[in-house]
Amino acid sequence: MAEQFLPVIIAMGVAGVFAAALLGSALLFGQRTRQPTATKSQSYESGVPLLDRANKRISVKFYLVALVFVVLDVEVAFLYPWAVNFRSLIGGGSMVVLWDMLVFLALLALTYIYLWRKGVFDWGRRRLPTTGTSDAND
Repeated sequence: MAEQFLPVIIAMGVAGVFAAALLGSALLFGQRTRQPTATKSQSYESGVPLLDRANKRISVKFYLVALVFVVLDVEVAFLYPWAVNFRSLIGGGSMVVLWDMLVFLALLALTYIYLWRKGVFDWGRRRLPTTGTSDAND
């Protein structure tokens, strides 16, 4: 039983030695700043100075869209194995597999429509319709 795990243990050992060698060589041969200045400690991205502060609040809608994307992406990932094995699944002449997948796709479509109507995919602020009168002149 232990010999089955021997290749995994060897691979983990090689990866550990390689990581330690890289970190050690960076420590030995890397450049060190002798006097840290304010310019050297500023953050930048791709050599471009920051336009805004880095620790600002992010809208919850961003996380909601990301979570919905992950959930729908995982569900759609089930389509590929089904499509690859479709001919072998209907080998007996039964179309139950096709109807099951159509129900699955219908549920995905309904979920997408529901989320769209709830405004999950709306990144901008909604503008209220104008009535033609303004309260600024009152």
